Amino acid sequence: MSIQDWFDKYAEHHRNPINKLIHWICVPAIFFSIIGLLSNLSFDLGSNVLPEYIKRQMHAGTLLIIFGIAFFSRLSWSITIGMAIICILILKGVTFMYDQNLNVFSLCLGIFAVAWIGQFIGHKIEGAKPSFFDDLKFLLIGPAWLLSFIYNKLGIKY
Repeated sequence: MSIQDWFDKYAEHHRNPINKLIHWICVPAIFFSIIGLLSNLSFDLGSNVLPEYIKRQMHAGTLLIIFGIAFFSRLSWSITIGMAIICILILKGVTFMYDQNLNVFSLCLGIFAVAWIGQFIGHKIEGAKPSFFDDLKFLLIGPAWLLSFIYNKLGIKY
């Protein structure tokens, strides 16, 4: 399946303008919160060679990002680059939360819950079930689908 095939299939469940608006808010929030939640599952690399900043990035959220980048790299290099930039920003945001001594787990859990409530409200308005009920890969496609709209506005091919 091509990246456009994925986007077209995803779009079938996202035609209502209110649902689309909700997705512009909730999909990035869910993506951020998942990385934040998974950042609590860190890996002790036991290395004194790596800088502390790099060691702080070694967690289950990073593994999810690597999986996602590998998934996108088979479909579209330009989407892969865009998603990599977004993922770097998310990792920086999560690190910033830790640097501010915030309770990352609690905050991200709250964001996750509220954003999913929003998503389900959007799909109730849409009258269609969320795409990931058909295929879990659509959880990765959602953020890239939003990125495709930005690319279209900027004239970037994917």
